[in-house]
Amino acid sequence: MTETIAELYNQRFAQEMGAEPEAAAENEVVRTILSHRTHRRFLPDPVPAALMETLLACAYSAPSKSDLQQATVLRVVDEDKREAIASLIPSMPWIGSAPEFMVFCGDSRRIRGICERRGKLFANDHLDAFFNATVDAAIVMQNLIIAAEASGLGCCPISVIRNHATRVAEILQLPEWVFPVAGLCVGYPSAKAYVSVRLPLGLTVHVDSYDQTALDRELDGYDQRRNLRYSIPEVKQKFVDDYGIAEFYGWSEDKARQVSRPERDDFGEFVRRQGFLLD
Repeated sequence: MTETIAELYNQRFAQEMGAEPEAAAENEVVRTILSHRTHRRFLPDPVPAALMETLLACAYSAPSKSDLQQATVLRVVDEDKREAIASLIPSMPWIGSAPEFMVFCGDSRRIRGICERRGKLFANDHLDAFFNATVDAAIVMQNLIIAAEASGLGCCPISVIRNHATRVAEILQLPEWVFPVAGLCVGYPSAKAYVSVRLPLGLTVHVDSYDQTALDRELDGYDQRRNLRYSIPEVKQKFVDDYGIAEFYGWSEDKARQVSRPERDDFGEFVRRQGFLLD
């Protein structure tokens, strides 16, 4: 039986909706988005070429800052290149086993080349050039994810490739002003993944001004609701040598521990080497 929007909302937030959804919301696009799951295990079946082309067309139907279209997708089909990237992240074997693996890149090279061909100065060589290309790539990837899930496929974004940005750029021969934003595994799921409970809208959606009281008001309740759906096992508690074993180990404790260690602190240096000025 098809789940209602209210039921899907409850799965996503572990809370009841505050208002009855409009009848117009009861459609398959909304259901697809609310039903999102990250899939890490796939059947070996390839994604048909025509479907893959359709998904990429959907990806590039995304909005783009000022129609500059600063996103490039690299499909990694060469076995050696795929293995080289997968070997950088052995904790994520699905990078090597998914039927499709792509890397979504911010691409400021194309508009600079257009300026050169048309005899115009590229006069925006500052942080916003990097930021705009990043956002374009992220929106393109999200469009592809939505289209893929609506087509019965599963996806797993791989942001950790930025931990190895220099090596990934070497493997994929990324030229100046092109940089990896995230990888993406795509394929037919071999099992149904779970729905990750998100922070409540009362914490993430503010009206007219930033609500600095929302975190104190909402965080503990969220931790408890999420823990009822999925309790992080003791063996997965992070950095116990530094912090010990927590009696209650909720999402916020897990994430606070995660960001308490430096990660990807060389990414700015990599981006500068790719030619970006971040002023």
